Amino acid sequence: MINPYQENQIAAVTGATGAIGKAIARKLSELNYQVYLIARDPARCVQAAEEIKQETSNRNVFCSVIDLSRQHSIQQAASQWDGPLHLLINNAAVTPSARQETPEGIELQFATNVLGYFWMSHYFQEALSAAAPSRIVNVASYWAGGLDLDDLEFRRRKYSNQAAYRQSKQADRMLTYEFAEEFQPFGITVNACHPGDVNSQLSNNLGFGGSQTPEQGAKTPVWLGTSQALAGVTGKYFENTSEVNCPFASQIEDCKSLFDICQSYTN
Repeated sequence: MINPYQENQIAAVTGATGAIGKAIARKLSELNYQVYLIARDPARCVQAAEEIKQETSNRNVFCSVIDLSRQHSIQQAASQWDGPLHLLINNAAVTPSARQETPEGIELQFATNVLGYFWMSHYFQEALSAAAPSRIVNVASYWAGGLDLDDLEFRRRKYSNQAAYRQSKQADRMLTYEFAEEFQPFGITVNACHPGDVNSQLSNNLGFGGSQTPEQGAKTPVWLGTSQALAGVTGKYFENTSEVNCPFASQIEDCKSLFDICQSYTN
């Protein structure tokens, strides 16, 4: 069951100008959340916010311009955040065809798709704790695997955007289990999901289409973030609103090693 009365609940959605992210933000707006669209491009963020306001009649839709590949951008936004955060949906991802680096010299997919999730969870912990019980939903994928802890940035391997994407989604699922354990004492649950096969710019960059609409792709992330039936559920992986056994959850040492590596990138 989804609680339709969320006027005092605050949600933040990263990658909110993309197909799935925007659909997630729209649905949360329909459920009367205060919704913060987190995106890198100010113009696209403002446009998406205005469209959602018009479509849902919820005026509490706001923009927060953050570059998810840049630690200082996330850290600054978190330091300026005023008040609690009840729901964080980590959704932002990039899939460049050629290997790129951030100004800090970090491979772009790893920086955005993995460290972006890590840094958002890390730096917004205080706001999430203030809203407890609160939730983090990590949008991952069933198309996950190939993680190389010794070459997370494709400095040794030949770069492939498909391989880098699959690795990043495995990493997102593994970080979910570590954050779930770390945040449980603070009343913050952390779960991951596959949103669906949505035809989007991201999937097109990977060479695929998609048979599902953005609204269908938003269903499971929104359900994970809002369903009362999931209160207290943490450290799980879901597909199509059903829990699925995740083979990465049993790789305990690798999960901890990955977490430590991400921590080493964090001030």
